Amino acid sequence: MSPVSRRTFIHTAALAAGGWALGSRPLAIEPIGRNGKHKFKFSLAAYSYRNLLKGAKGQAPTLTLEDFIRDCAAFGLDGTELTSYYFPDPVDNNYLCKLKHLAFTLGLDITGTAVGNDFCLPTGPERDKQLALVKRWVDYSAVMGAPVIRIFSGKAGAGQTPEQAQKLALEAIEECCDYAGRKGVILALENHGGLTTSVDGMLSLVKAVSSPWFAVNLDSGNFHGEGLYDDLARIAPYAMNVQIKVVVQKQPGKKTPSDFVRLASMMRDVGYRGYIVLEYEEPENPREQCPKFIDELRKAFV
Repeated sequence: MSPVSRRTFIHTAALAAGGWALGSRPLAIEPIGRNGKHKFKFSLAAYSYRNLLKGAKGQAPTLTLEDFIRDCAAFGLDGTELTSYYFPDPVDNNYLCKLKHLAFTLGLDITGTAVGNDFCLPTGPERDKQLALVKRWVDYSAVMGAPVIRIFSGKAGAGQTPEQAQKLALEAIEECCDYAGRKGVILALENHGGLTTSVDGMLSLVKAVSSPWFAVNLDSGNFHGEGLYDDLARIAPYAMNVQIKVVVQKQPGKKTPSDFVRLASMMRDVGYRGYIVLEYEEPENPREQCPKFIDELRKAFV
């Protein structure tokens, strides 16, 4: 059986069972099984509006998540990515349903959400809080109909070896994937510092995870150096969500415009079918800049 067909079989069997049985251990993650024909849809990450939704330098927020969703619809997008940082605390079910209703009314998918977690913490109350955080957002995502959550690995702490940190992260990812699978939500590990700073570190962890409810959240701006596009190409086969930044860093401290055409070619090569999510991090007004870059993405990702 080929790697792709085996991977497809694992996913199909798990989904048919309505979840992933605890204790069952499939093969470690392989390239995502697709049908060979790429398909791109477009979304915008709420992180792009971070200063408007959170308030810059101690100022009050000027927009709500509802405003952000309306902007996504006005920009002609297919979806909206609702980053967890901008939800009220505590989050209640009525609010989640309100966002789901608004998005559906405007013809948008809620394409995913994101948490800021650290899975390298040692056994104890702080680690338990991290596990509970991710599981709580699995529950929230299930209510909203968001199919994927972006997660982080965390980083080795004081006195930890890289091997110890990876073991802790692996155990946490698999525990949370077991939980997420029962709710129909995929956890996607982002290449975002810590254990995933380098492509080799990222792939070492990715290939060790045994769960059909696990994948990669490819972030185009989080690998650095002259070989960053080659590094991104190595994790592209495992991606179930793609976030695109408008700049990259080939040299320390020096930003250059992202090569949307090359990124699009990369995702076509692996037959990616899913969302291309703009995550705008530059200082200009995102309400003015995001529509321009969304148009550029549409031209490149065809």
